Amino acid sequence: MKLIITRHGETEENIAGILQGHLPGKLSTKGIEQAKKVALRLKNENIDFIYSSDLARAADTAKEIAKHHSGASIAFVKNLRERNFGEFQGKKKSDFGWNAKDQKVIFIEPKEGETMKAVYERAENFLHKIIHKHHDDSVLFVCHAGVGKAMVAVITGKKHSEIKNIEDMQNTSVSTFEIDEDKNHKIICYNCVKHLK
Repeated sequence: MKLIITRHGETEENIAGILQGHLPGKLSTKGIEQAKKVALRLKNENIDFIYSSDLARAADTAKEIAKHHSGASIAFVKNLRERNFGEFQGKKKSDFGWNAKDQKVIFIEPKEGETMKAVYERAENFLHKIIHKHHDDSVLFVCHAGVGKAMVAVITGKKHSEIKNIEDMQNTSVSTFEIDEDKNHKIICYNCVKHLK
């Protein structure tokens, strides 16, 4: 199976340093442009199936990509949602003493939300289901930074505690993997944003 993972375009909340989690998020003007650019980059890729988070910021990015892949079926799923930050959702990172660019904030443990271990297990279960279902296909995931990193941890055989060491996924970055049914993998590219330059 060929798996391409991209993150949604920049959102108004990203700019403001707000933790979005399960909130829909709204693509900024720049984010809409990023979605169009990644769509053009992936235009000539053979994509059989598109799976996107059902949250608006990812779904809107996926719809832009899907314009160039009329033959691909698209599904909006909760499995690819960002981590649920519980009581922290909608609040600024600066409220917790972090600056807007600091990603360490995503490893705090909300009382009402998901742990990173839970996000890892969600990513793992979904990935294994997709590998089994689409072992001969080319599949695109449109998701978010946290769940995207969890997915990469699963693919590369890392534990949930190692997610924090994985390079942060940039908005509309492209990461491509070849994965077999025994879960062996080959990284074709990771976090590539050459289409934005």
